Amino acid sequence: MRKQLLKIYHLMLERYGPQHWWPGETPFEVMVGAILTQSAAWVNVEKAINNLKTAGALSPAAIRRLPQDELAHLIHSSGYFNAKARKLKAMVEWLGVNFADDPDHMYAWDTNELRESLLAVHGIGEETADSIILYAANKPIFVIDAYTRRILERLGTCPLPRTSIEKHGHSYATFQSLFMDNLPLDTSMFNEYHALFVRHGKETCRKAPLCPQCCLRSICPYPGAQGIHNDG
Repeated sequence: MRKQLLKIYHLMLERYGPQHWWPGETPFEVMVGAILTQSAAWVNVEKAINNLKTAGALSPAAIRRLPQDELAHLIHSSGYFNAKARKLKAMVEWLGVNFADDPDHMYAWDTNELRESLLAVHGIGEETADSIILYAANKPIFVIDAYTRRILERLGTCPLPRTSIEKHGHSYATFQSLFMDNLPLDTSMFNEYHALFVRHGKETCRKAPLCPQCCLRSICPYPGAQGIHNDG
């Protein structure tokens, strides 16, 4: 499994090159982006973050002071703006109580302890928590998203036996353990690998996959890998 995961990684890296991801100038901006990108295209998240910057509101203290309706207005472009305003309020409250508004202090916490604490915050699920841990706290944890699931399922790289998958489905934890149990706990590699999955999922392994141009075609059993070019 280790060899297979490394093969996937190197084939994507050879095709796309280093991604230098996640977008964000500061750890706190990364944290805000992790909330806003829920069910949203990144281009719309960027608009919301720029609105916060222009309003002088891209800091924990500023978001804490800002009335919720004003915050929702500033992040309107990211969608679900009222719900996300509440989530941002909850996140900055957590950051203030635990780290005096300084995300750099998160690094001192044990990864599991930090993850458990984040998951207790309103509006933060596993993918959001792990994005914050990897990209803001700079700690090695693998982020699982829809692109990663789609690509691994088409490759037939399954963390559970097929009978178990049919009965229970693939949980976030089973996908994540595939990487955490078989690869070195390397923050830089996990960062790059996740970014490459996102790039590949957006450009090639889409819902209607562009199999003939896929850099993973040689190791992919998905029926379309030998099929006709799909537009979608």
